[in-house]
Amino acid sequence: MPHLVAVGISHKTAPVEQREKLALTDANARTLARSLVRHPDIAEAVVLSTCNRTEVYAHALDAGGAEDAICAALVEGSTGMTRNEFDCVRYAHLDDRAVAHLFRVASSLDSMVVGESEIQGQVRQAWERCAEEQSTGVLSDRLFRQALEAGKRVRTETQVAVRPVSVSTVAADLAREAIPDLGGRRGLVLGGGRMAEATARALMERGLGELVVINRTVGTAREIAERLGGMGLGYDCLADELAKADVVVCSTDAPHALISAAQVEVALEDRPARPMVLIDIAVPRDVDPAASGVHGAVLFDIDDLERVVAQHRDQREEHARRAEVIVGEEVERYAAWRSGLAVTPVITSLREMAEAIRQGEIARASDAEMGAEEAERIDRVTRAILNKLLHEPTVRAREAAASIDGMRHVESLRHLFGLGVPDRIPDASSGTAPAEPAGRRGPAD
Repeated sequence: MPHLVAVGISHKTAPVEQREKLALTDANARTLARSLVRHPDIAEAVVLSTCNRTEVYAHALDAGGAEDAICAALVEGSTGMTRNEFDCVRYAHLDDRAVAHLFRVASSLDSMVVGESEIQGQVRQAWERCAEEQSTGVLSDRLFRQALEAGKRVRTETQVAVRPVSVSTVAADLAREAIPDLGGRRGLVLGGGRMAEATARALMERGLGELVVINRTVGTAREIAERLGGMGLGYDCLADELAKADVVVCSTDAPHALISAAQVEVALEDRPARPMVLIDIAVPRDVDPAASGVHGAVLFDIDDLERVVAQHRDQREEHARRAEVIVGEEVERYAAWRSGLAVTPVITSLREMAEAIRQGEIARASDAEMGAEEAERIDRVTRAILNKLLHEPTVRAREAAASIDGMRHVESLRHLFGLGVPDRIPDASSGTAPAEPAGRRGPAD
């Protein structure tokens, strides 16, 4: 059976200065997924890139070769990150540990803000994007479907998301902390994605007086602003709006800074007594870090959100412990399915071999004088003997496959009977996966 390899970096291993070097646009993530499955060691791949992590999940027969290929591809596609720098902050997980990592990610247990809601949508989008690029298959589809199911169980069976907190709400809380009275203040949101709109909504809910949304596509900016009671503009208005804004939230996918320190300095020239709060939640960053040195400017980046996150951590710990139990249960369920996927061809091969022997012996024992009734009786008796002989090995093989070291017993069965079942990834071209063991839940449960 192929191995699952997960390689990446996250907010737990790398600061934003390094994460932004590895951040991927939608187009870059698609290109990476396509290139990875062209590698001889990799059969399936899903690329996940958010403001807090960039990760690749790949199924491969050669785990070591796949890991090296993923590392090389990520470094090659990065913005100025060397292999040594990457190796210092990266992590790699194999098989069950990789499954557990993804399930924790999808359940928001590995998020900067435990319990936040955006990550499930991001995981789903990553999976769907790679499916469109035909870099997924039977194993990846089941893995990500069950990861989303694990995330749903965590949110419905625990209170890990009590007092819902997300990057957008934390950003709005930072703005209110810096400017307690948001009424009568003007907010500027740069970006037209879901995060930008969620942050704008959170600011309005906290009493922001006026809202302006600026986006590369003016129509998108106007649609968001209309839903929130604000005004939508294009990038050509950025300088003027920057000078009017009290709170600036940036959340675009631009590959470089959109607001320089010089622009912030100019915007603050005529308002020495009125500070500007800039919250940059984009990766790569939208605001030049040097803007933090401008008098009157207060700049937060995404790593600064950790301070607010810490305030909510204690009350979530008990719920998180229950959530970890759920993740463990889902990992075991996936492992059982995966083992069943491996044992099914062995059992099929054993039955096919036994049936061929039965048919051959019947043919040798038959003669021209044997009547139809006698032939039917022989067929019925030998078939019953065959089923009884194979019943116990079949049951035990399925049970063994679900145990920790059970695949050794399955391999012994294959060796003892000389079953030539190749190690291969199931072919998803037919649109169907191999049958699952009886009594186990399927992909859609």
